[in-house]
Amino acid sequence: MSELKLSYSGYVCAPYLHTHESVELKESWMKSKNIERLYFVTGTFSSESKPYFADSTNHYILAKFKDSSKIADDLVEHNQEKTSFVFNVKDDLFQHEVIGDVNFVSVYYLEYNDDEDISEVADLLVKKDQIESAGLGNMETFCKNPSKFTFPYSENIIVIEVASEKSHQSVKKYCEQTRRDANRKGLSMTNLMSLSILEQLK
Repeated sequence: MSELKLSYSGYVCAPYLHTHESVELKESWMKSKNIERLYFVTGTFSSESKPYFADSTNHYILAKFKDSSKIADDLVEHNQEKTSFVFNVKDDLFQHEVIGDVNFVSVYYLEYNDDEDISEVADLLVKKDQIESAGLGNMETFCKNPSKFTFPYSENIIVIEVASEKSHQSVKKYCEQTRRDANRKGLSMTNLMSLSILEQLK
């Protein structure tokens, strides 16, 4: 009997390499009912996460999806030379109404998956007026050339959406300050990647 795999909503970040695979993937996601929103973004990896993802690139397509099992099929079919990231959101920490459109998505990891730490992080994030939503979950990666190093914190991922009228640089500083606030409270929250939204495709 095949194992029943749970399905989650979440985000997928696939490299946009101007190749046949990239273009086909983008076209299929534009038409897919499983994709709620689709963006063209630039990705920046933190110095802590870069060693694990040495094949990172600058441009990605970022999609917000409803069903993770369909996303896995898409990425197997359109597997690429550079890593694609899937963030399955298992728990929505909160959602806010905020002014402005989402223009930045920041992904963090916790070094310890401790319920008390998670609730402290949620309390900290919920007070930030530009954060529209925060979710907790895990990360899966897809790549033709798997990384030599296994990323050890893929079960403790936090994804936040930030809406702001300000520049990406200013929002990045805002997120960096949020991370520092968490670290000051003794929470080991580290930035994995920052995604600046350049254009909404869907």
